[in-house]
Amino acid sequence: MADGSRFLFPATRLILAALVAGVLAGAVAVYVSESGSGNNAAEKVAAVAGKDDAACAAKAPRAKAVAAKAVGQVAALQPADPPQSLKSLAFNGPDGKPMTIADHAGKTVLLNLWATWCAPCRAEMPALDALQKEKGSNAFEVVAVNVDTGDDTKPKKFLKEIGVETLGFYRDPTIALFNEAKTRGLALGLPVTMLIDAEGCLIAHMNGPAEWSSPDAKRLVEVALEP
Repeated sequence: MADGSRFLFPATRLILAALVAGVLAGAVAVYVSESGSGNNAAEKVAAVAGKDDAACAAKAPRAKAVAAKAVGQVAALQPADPPQSLKSLAFNGPDGKPMTIADHAGKTVLLNLWATWCAPCRAEMPALDALQKEKGSNAFEVVAVNVDTGDDTKPKKFLKEIGVETLGFYRDPTIALFNEAKTRGLALGLPVTMLIDAEGCLIAHMNGPAEWSSPDAKRLVEVALEP
């Protein structure tokens, strides 16, 4: 019996080793497969983004034509050079759920980033509200995104105090939106405003406040909505 045990033990050990090796090989195969899948997904996202940017860049003449109409109270608006896709810009909608500029497809957007601690932002908010009230439609919206950190209490209180009634309550308490705009070279500080067409392409942008309820601003919106 002792000799038989000595004979069987190495064989049993080899079988167990083979089983372990098989499990490890399967795990490696799954890891490689998933890693490859992730890389492919990233490549697809990059390809789509590149395609969107290329389509937007072709709108350079349009961007210059629209920005040329930015005079008087909105003369600081500069044409996008080149126009770029802003579909991926993310923030929370009025319902508190995450959304992006892509969710406004088919609508020209005046995207404004503001904070309650920014005095120029506070000063221009009534004008943005008035612009939305007069020009807001299925084709145009002022999307004013508050970037205060913390909860919604302070910005909501401020908007109520100054009588803002028409603007939707958009938020990004992470400041990621402002940081992305800064990385893209669009934001130096607050407020920052971006004119985005119905296909999510940046057409023009501005750092600093403006009188958005002025006739100059209303004409600019009308020009931006022209086919």
